[in-house]
Order: sequence, then C-alpha cells, then structure tokens
Amino acid sequence: QVQLVESGGGLVQHGGSLRLSCAASGSILSINGMGWYRQAPGKQRELVATISSGGSINYVDSVKGRFTISRDNAKNTVYLQMNSLKPEDTAVYYCNADRVRVRVQGIFLERNYWGQGTQVTVSS
Repeated sequence: QVQLVESGGGLVQHGGSLRLSCAASGSILSINGMGWYRQAPGKQRELVATISSGGSINYVDSVKGRFTISRDNAKNTVYLQMNSLKPEDTAVYYCNADRVRVRVQGIFLERNYWGQGTQVTVSS
C-alpha cells in the first residue's frame, strides 16, 4: 500500500517560516502530480500549491511570493517552504499525490492518495 507521511508543521509567529515535507512510500512506479492543500476550521479544503512530475507549478493567489513548492522525484517527496506566514495561513495542511501508479497482482493501477494532515498555527 502507498502511504504519505507529512512532517514539519507547528506553531510559529506572524512573519515566521516553516517547511513542510511529505514522503510517499510503498510500491510506487510513478507519481504524476503532488501538492499541498489546507483546511481551516469551518472552511472547505483549498488548494495551496501543486507541482507536476515535469516541474509545472501552480499556487493559490494568497500564497504567491511567500510559499515555494518543490519536489524530489527520486525520493517521491514534496516540500512546501512557507515564509512570511500570516495568521490566516493557520490550517491543517494535507499532502496529495495524484495518479500514483502501482502494480497490484500484475495489474497497473493509478490512484489518488492523501496524507494524514499536519497542523500549522500562526500566532498574531
């Protein structure tokens, strides 16, 4: 089975920085897109940033210029460097791996996976 394990969340002051990591493990043949989503209390989960296997990147407008997503394909790991954090960035951050190609009993499958979430809290 494929697992996504996130790390790097925590409590930081307004203007501070954090770096999130998410490592995918298991019998993975390839991963198409990887990304980060977040969900604040009482709000819907929203896309923060995504990166394709070829390096194409997309950010939500509210984090442009402050957050940087990167990826190590050899390690099946995605990172999110978050700078100039604001209280409105407070949320549970979830890692996503899209179109993860695996082989199960000789059959090739593509599935989407989520991490368990990591809390990011920015104090004012």
